[in-house]
Formats: sequence, structure tokens, C-alpha cells
Amino acid sequence: MDISRQLSEIVGGGNYVDDPAALRVYESDYSYVPPGAALCAVKPGSSEEVAAVIRLCNEHRVPVTPCSSRVHFYGAAIPKEGGVVLDMSRMNRILEIDADNRRVRFEAGVTWGQLTQELALKGYRVIMPLTPPAERSVLTDFLEREEPVNQVYDYGEPLQAMEVVWPTGEIFRLGSASVNGYPDSPSRGDNPSGPGLDFYRFFQCAQGTMGVVTWTNLKMESIPRMDKVLFAPMDSLDAANDFLYRILPRRIGQEVLILNNVDLAAILTEEWPGDFERLRATLPPWTLILVLSGLKRRPEEKLAYEQNFLNEVIKNEFSEVRLGENLPGFSGLRQKALRLLRTPWPADRPHWRLCVKGGCQSLFFHTRPINASSLIFRVQEIANCYGLLPDNLGIYVQPIEHNRACRPEISFFYDPKDRAEIDAVRALYREAAEELLKEGAVFTRPYGDLAPIVYERAAAYAHQLRRIKKVFDPNHIMNPSTLCF
Repeated sequence: MDISRQLSEIVGGGNYVDDPAALRVYESDYSYVPPGAALCAVKPGSSEEVAAVIRLCNEHRVPVTPCSSRVHFYGAAIPKEGGVVLDMSRMNRILEIDADNRRVRFEAGVTWGQLTQELALKGYRVIMPLTPPAERSVLTDFLEREEPVNQVYDYGEPLQAMEVVWPTGEIFRLGSASVNGYPDSPSRGDNPSGPGLDFYRFFQCAQGTMGVVTWTNLKMESIPRMDKVLFAPMDSLDAANDFLYRILPRRIGQEVLILNNVDLAAILTEEWPGDFERLRATLPPWTLILVLSGLKRRPEEKLAYEQNFLNEVIKNEFSEVRLGENLPGFSGLRQKALRLLRTPWPADRPHWRLCVKGGCQSLFFHTRPINASSLIFRVQEIANCYGLLPDNLGIYVQPIEHNRACRPEISFFYDPKDRAEIDAVRALYREAAEELLKEGAVFTRPYGDLAPIVYERAAAYAHQLRRIKKVFDPNHIMNPSTLCF
């Protein structure tokens, strides 16, 4: 019996795909990473089926590339060495909503649209990155350590227990899920990290190279009873960061982020391209968005305290900051902004990053807020050398841990049908990354072209990663063209 027939028997004939036309959806994503052709794709419906598929592929040394949804931006789910695509989209059950422990347990194929809708019916939500596509896997975003717009300390480690399948096909549970009888054990939730060594960071940013996460627990929170969305137009990023240095260590606000006029215009635009050009011309160079929220307990008092603190700080120390419930000239922005921060990007609309020119390559890194402006300016200088005007770059800055650090994200927009533009952006991306590394930027997720640039400067580290992968993946079948972490 050949491996194709065995795979088909494991997942069922209707969940086995080998038709070349049907396999094209797995060949590429929204990045400029070259396509890759898989021999087949399988859609398991349970952890046991995932384990059986991986066990069989490991036995025959067939490459396996996991993917949780069809919305990917960095090339990490492209089958670069052929083999089998492990499509987890069929495993899309929300398994448990535990209000007492404020957690939700769900499978890898659950999407942002599905999870936010189901939790909202029960009065809950999970923290979100900026405008995740409704059809993208929630688990993928948290495994990839996407920064949420809500940086309250309690949500700093949103992932909790999870179940994984090792590259040998063994099923393993992490955290409190490792206790006997989970999820019905009376000790569930007592120790979220679980007994002994916890491997959960082992799978973050591993890009499917160390195994497959089948389900996870994620922290959730009550939907706020009261919200106040505030905007501050800023002429410079440094001015915005100075203000945040003063207020965020006092734990003021829930969602907080900074957008330049290009990114904010793209997010707000509904009619392309006219509205986009009008908005980017009228928006301030930078906009600070800050959301004050009150949950179940005395929300009025909480909002009053935070608003009074902000008023005092502005009056005594930052008189130039104009913090209000709307940007001048943009009435009604408050309601729209809150919806954009709390719900995923609609599935019936192209993602805003793809609307500017059709393609987008994002360069993101961690740094101290005091260094963000100079690093961004250096990237703008390099972009100008490649024919991309600095004023046409999208820039989003996410404060982290009450502004102890931040994550700037610079978007290079390009026409995916123009080979010259793709080549220019690719060369720009590499040169900018190398320059940022020299200046002390930290890349926590080195995808695609960035991976060799980062690992060349950490040869000993990369060597140890390969040794670790050899221990857990002795036949090197899991996403073999990618170096994890």
C-alpha cells in the first residue's frame, strides 16, 4: 500500500487532496516568497488523525508543512520542499469556555471571526493584534507572538495549556492540561504552567518545525461595560513616546497604539483609491490612539480616575498634547476605531495592507521607544534609495509592557504583478534589516529572507537550534526548509 492511499485512509477520501489545481491554494501566500508545490494536502479532523499522518510521514521521511488557515503573510506555510501540507482548518471547534478561570479552549483551525463572534454572545473577548483577518487562525497569531494592541500586564502571556503532536507522531500535553483526566480533572486551571518543565515557548515562532499544536487554552476577558476612545494628533513619534513614557507605567488605558497617516488612512478607507488619498493628506503625521475601559466593577470610577490623571499630566507637563474623543475634522471616528480594535478585519473585504498597491512586505522589530524614531528614519533613508518615497511607507508602533519597549512595523507597499517592484522591495528589505541589526534592533521572528541575515550573526545559536531540532525531529520532516525560532 503506497503512502498516498494510507494518508487518504487516515483522514478520509474527501479530506485528501492531490489534484494539482486544488493544490495551488497552498503554493503561495500574501508574501513575495517563491511558491512551492506539495504532493498532496490532508485535512485531519482530530488529534489522533494528526498523529497518524505525522507518524506515517516520519516513517517514510516525507516533509510535512502545517498550516492553520489560508491567510499567511510571511511564507512560513509554503511547502518549499514539497511533501504533505497538513491543513488544520477542519479542526475548528471551540471546545470549552471556562468563565471561572477566564479561558477559552479551541482547536488550531478556529478563526478570528468564529472565536470573537462566539465569545461575544457570552459577554467575553480575547485580546487581539491590530486588525487580524477574520479568516486567519487565532492560534497561529498567538504562536507567532503577534503583539496585541492591549498591553495590560495581565495579558502578557495569553497562551496557557496546549496539546501538541511531536514530529515522531506522539501526542503530548503542556501546562495544566498535562494532569490526568484533563479536561475533567478537578485540578484543571490550578497551575496554568503545569507540573515540571513547560514547553509552550518551544512552539512559539517555531513555524511548524518542532511539531503541531492541535488545541490551546487562551486567556479571555469580559467585554468592557464602558469605553472612551481618545486620539492625539502628533507631529513626531518622539512626542508621542514622551507622553506614553509618562502615562503607561501608571497602567492607564487598555488598547494603545501609534499609526502614521499612511497606515491610518489605509485602515479607515472604504472607497479606494479616492478616500485613501484624501485621508492621508488630511490626517496628522502621527496619531496616538488610547482606549480607556471599565469592566464589571465600578467602571465609571475607573474611567473618571484615568481621565483625571490624563488631564493633570497634560495640564502640568504636556500642554502641547491635544487628547480628545475625535481627531479634528474626523467626526464619528471614535465608534469606527473601537470596532476596528475589537473585531477582526471583515472577510468580505481585502485586508487594508493589500489595498494600497496589492502587495505588502512588513519589516518589524523590537527596540526601546527612545530609539524608534532614529531606526525608522534610517529605514526611510534606505527606502528612498530604492525609489520608495518615505511618505509612502506605512508605519505602526505598538508600545509593549507599559512602554518599556515597542515594536515598530514598517510596511513596504508594492504591485505584486510588477517584477521590478518586487525585486526592489526584496533588496530594500534585506538592506534595511542588516542596517537595523547593526543599530541594535531585535528581530524576534526572522521569517524568509530575514532568517539567514539574523542567524549569520548568531552562528553558535543557530547551530544549537539545529541540534535541538535533530533531537525532536530526527528525520527532519517538519517544515524542513525553515530554521525555527
